[in-house]
Amino acid sequence: MRSLLTPPPAAPPLPEEQIPSTYRRYRWQVFIGIFIGYAAYYLLRKNFQLAGPYLMDLGFTKNDLGIAMSGVAISYGLSKFLMGTVSDRSNARNFLSIGLVITALLTILAGFFCSPAWTGGKILSKEVIIYVWFGIQLLIGWFSGCGWPPCGRVMTHWFSLKERGRTIAVWNVAHNVGGGLIAPITAFGVGIFGLLHWEYGVFYLPAVIAIGVAFIAWLLIRDTPQSCGLPSIEHFKNDFPPEYSEKNEQELTTYEIVFKYILNNRVLWLVGIANAFIYLLRYGIGDWAPTYLVEAKNYDIHESAWAYFLYEFAAIPGTLVCGWLSDTLFKGKHAVTSIVFMALTIPFLLLYWLNPLDAMWLDFLSLIILGFLIYGPVMLIGVLALEIAPKKASGSSAGFMSFWGYFIGTAFFANYLMGCISHNFGWDGGFIFLCAGCVLSIIFLTVAAVAHRKYLVEK
Repeated sequence: MRSLLTPPPAAPPLPEEQIPSTYRRYRWQVFIGIFIGYAAYYLLRKNFQLAGPYLMDLGFTKNDLGIAMSGVAISYGLSKFLMGTVSDRSNARNFLSIGLVITALLTILAGFFCSPAWTGGKILSKEVIIYVWFGIQLLIGWFSGCGWPPCGRVMTHWFSLKERGRTIAVWNVAHNVGGGLIAPITAFGVGIFGLLHWEYGVFYLPAVIAIGVAFIAWLLIRDTPQSCGLPSIEHFKNDFPPEYSEKNEQELTTYEIVFKYILNNRVLWLVGIANAFIYLLRYGIGDWAPTYLVEAKNYDIHESAWAYFLYEFAAIPGTLVCGWLSDTLFKGKHAVTSIVFMALTIPFLLLYWLNPLDAMWLDFLSLIILGFLIYGPVMLIGVLALEIAPKKASGSSAGFMSFWGYFIGTAFFANYLMGCISHNFGWDGGFIFLCAGCVLSIIFLTVAAVAHRKYLVEK
């Protein structure tokens, strides 16, 4: 395994006349590879959430589901940070593909333990099976963390500083494509296999698709330009960061990455805290939407699945518009752009919660606008992380953001606390919690914006 993950050596330089055409071809190729590869990871991230209504019909509670769902977020946040430090010293092509296949196999295992033989309490008690789910979700979350870091490594090596913002904005919609497609894929699968075997559509079908995508991604992705006989992207585009030197192309030690460029960076800490509250909104709304709409508003399974689909796919234009506004109207002030988008989120969160007309179309419209607004700041925080850290520590920087986003914001806030609060105080208590998180995200983003401006001045 170690040899599979070791970065490939630099290839002999290509003739000068072949470099432009080869660079263009590989850039398109690697971008498509990391786009579909990362999208496929999201076919394996929300299966348990979509299984929630079926499991509640079997007698499991929101609190039970919250415990199980938190497993992914806990390990995913840790994995993206720790595996990020590994990916910065690994072959991105193999790293992403192997992680995706292992995650797919674990998803099949999760479906097996959600089958009637296990959920009926005849083999294991319901209390025990909840913790079996939690353990499997921990493993799924850990290997899901193999997705973002190699993509960050690829983008920082194949795309220059001036084009990286819009490149990341387009690539970032990959998780909305995967996250949105999972709902109709599972609905299609349940339609084929029937309600008695719903786990085939919710778990098995997405996993098989992801394994196929992993192979295609492996064929497309290349680790670095140098491994293909090409010069660095900075030399090819003549786009050098102010602090650039040939040392930027040298691999860093794990100690340098973690202690010099990550843990000792106060701006990353502040942005990370802000990220935790943004992820509370992102997953506190999305993860619980299928269960909330079925339980509180009497939607059927297919209606709630399509509502989730619209929430995820509205993020695609939202992310692109947010990235464009950040580069043009806000002149690269990514934190300020995020503050504006999060402030606009509050009234539509209230509309989704209270819905004065009690109309399905208004719920759908609210979710569409919320998806449009929330995912832009999610993307911009990733851009901030890549801008602050050197490119040889890009995977670790992104992973550090994910630790805050997933371990704190998702596992603890959105999954565990949201489940407990909604169980004990009803959905009104859950929405008050979400509104408070939105306000706190704005406060911490403001602090982060001031800190980042000071960082740029010092730099």
